[in-house]
Amino acid sequence: MTIRTLTPALRVSPQIDPADVAGLAASGFRSIICNRPDDEEGGQPSAAMVAAAAEAHGLRFRHVPVVPGAMGEGDAAAMARALAELPGPVLAYCRSGARSEQLAAMAAARGEGGGTACYDILVIGGGSAGIATAASILRRRPDVSLAIVEPSEDHYYQPGWTMVGGGVFAAEVTRRGEAGLIPAGAEWIRGAAASFDPANDRVTLVDGRVIGYGALIVCPGLKLDWDAIPGLGATLGSNGVTSNYRYDLAPYTDRLVRRFRGGRALFTQPPMPIKCAGAPQKAMYLSCHRWERAGLLGQADVQFHNAAPALFGVAAYVPALESYIARYGIDLQLESRLVSIDGTAKVALFEQKRGDMVRRVEERFDMIHVVPPQVAPDFIAASPLAAPSGFIAVDEATLRHPLHVNVFALGDVAATTNAKTAAAARKQAPVAALNALAALDGAAPVAAYNGYGSCPLTVEAGKIILAEFGYGGKLLPTFPKWLIEGTRPSRLSWLLKEKILPPLYWHGMLRGREWLAAPEPLGKGG
Repeated sequence: MTIRTLTPALRVSPQIDPADVAGLAASGFRSIICNRPDDEEGGQPSAAMVAAAAEAHGLRFRHVPVVPGAMGEGDAAAMARALAELPGPVLAYCRSGARSEQLAAMAAARGEGGGTACYDILVIGGGSAGIATAASILRRRPDVSLAIVEPSEDHYYQPGWTMVGGGVFAAEVTRRGEAGLIPAGAEWIRGAAASFDPANDRVTLVDGRVIGYGALIVCPGLKLDWDAIPGLGATLGSNGVTSNYRYDLAPYTDRLVRRFRGGRALFTQPPMPIKCAGAPQKAMYLSCHRWERAGLLGQADVQFHNAAPALFGVAAYVPALESYIARYGIDLQLESRLVSIDGTAKVALFEQKRGDMVRRVEERFDMIHVVPPQVAPDFIAASPLAAPSGFIAVDEATLRHPLHVNVFALGDVAATTNAKTAAAARKQAPVAALNALAALDGAAPVAAYNGYGSCPLTVEAGKIILAEFGYGGKLLPTFPKWLIEGTRPSRLSWLLKEKILPPLYWHGMLRGREWLAAPEPLGKGG
């Protein structure tokens, strides 16, 4: 069997036999494409037989049958989609290999072949920001070609993890399959981005596939840097060390709080930026409230070590939060950063700024809720799209890159000064959708994002301080004061968090329904 190399990601060959697949897998192939119709000649192995052998050896398989002399644009498009979706290297075969080679050339002539697909809009990241933006785009323009690059098979409603750690939600209700959330009309490319070539409108994936685009939307989230705190990775999920920032650990938070009978409980918050700046406090307040109801708060020595110089970044919400710090008897340690942890000895080391002095203090613990430092993903920080912070440089209003007019970013990865919350992504998604479509049409941005973010601060079971604010800390309440006074704890805000926001997320935001998130025209004040 003679194998011809067309590109590093694609090779072609004559008809293969199921018995050949083991050797192909051993030589490094990860996918196979059959370009022959079944029963083209006697004794020909069927596509199903080769597919079964491929599956048995861990290879992906796709059947794109074409008839010699009758290949058209539809066949070339189908070949291009297969090459975009399958991990490389790919072996394509037909009777002699010539048909596969010709089909690859036809796809390449469309700007999509030889392992390279091209879409009107390419979305990097299938989390809340990516799915919401893709859905908003396709609701406006269903005929646009759009693909979402996302490696994970699972999708999480991360705002629910606070409630999981608080014993309110079961972890399972915060997880759904990614496949069921991909908007109709979008292609899901199962893979991870590795690098960007914005000068040539291309993205290279980890497996070597190259994807072209007319407009690019980047929203893969941020990186939870657990390894930045020595000792943390080795003890997470044991020795009383937990975090609501991971799906598998939030239930452990719940167990630790339920089994707590007294002792020292530490809660930490790293330097900004982090996902949901209120989440570290939420875990603490819900824990304290449970101990209060159980009559155990008097036996609890609770400390909050916050690396920031203030309890919360928007001053209007601080008085209400301070009242709960006092109510629960919490020892508030500002400008105190966790720098290492010894889970076996149950000792945490903090670096504290006190005036002009910096000191290191060891604190023992019975339980500790840790929030890790958070940074841009490595492939983002090393890319030509990155700002000095490592996050993607964008205009804060239009979410467009300052140098590349067809590149946009939103969600946690964008180098914007808003709070990194799901509510922010909900407001950003339609702005990115409108402006990406405008770029695709060769027009200037048309919509603006005002920095809105929301942080429902769960200060006790049944009450929430609904913090809503935009750029510069400007208060941006959704509801009138007579309904919800955001700077004070509210039972109605708890109802919003517990009952309304989850379905709004799953059935509204991720479906492109822009309830309470209509984009503002560019140039409008406020």
